[in-house]
Amino acid sequence: MIETQIETKHPRYGGGPHNLGDPNDKFLRKVEKDVLIPQKMRDKAKEEKCVQQVKEFSDCCKKANVLMGFKCRKENSALKECLSRWYNDSDFKEQCTQEYLDERSEYRRTGISKKKYMRYQS
Repeated sequence: MIETQIETKHPRYGGGPHNLGDPNDKFLRKVEKDVLIPQKMRDKAKEEKCVQQVKEFSDCCKKANVLMGFKCRKENSALKECLSRWYNDSDFKEQCTQEYLDERSEYRRTGISKKKYMRYQS
């Protein structure tokens, strides 16, 4: 009689209604802390917090074409400064983390991914 060992995932990564994990679990994996949440912060800062700087930099780059590295320094610096301000804001990081956890819980509850940040789930 040959027994096969069934590979099981860590309990944290299974279970729940769709076997995607416990929807109420708030533990963050390393990839979530180091990759997914910072990506969410970058996207949210660009789309909501630094809209004017992004627009000015994009417009400058379109006008400057190949010389954008030289001609758009001022706009690039303003954009970097704005983004850095938000990346280093602890309240903003906490807000993005909570939004990520809410999205992950919804994904685990329903099995339907609504955001691109969920692509590394399962």
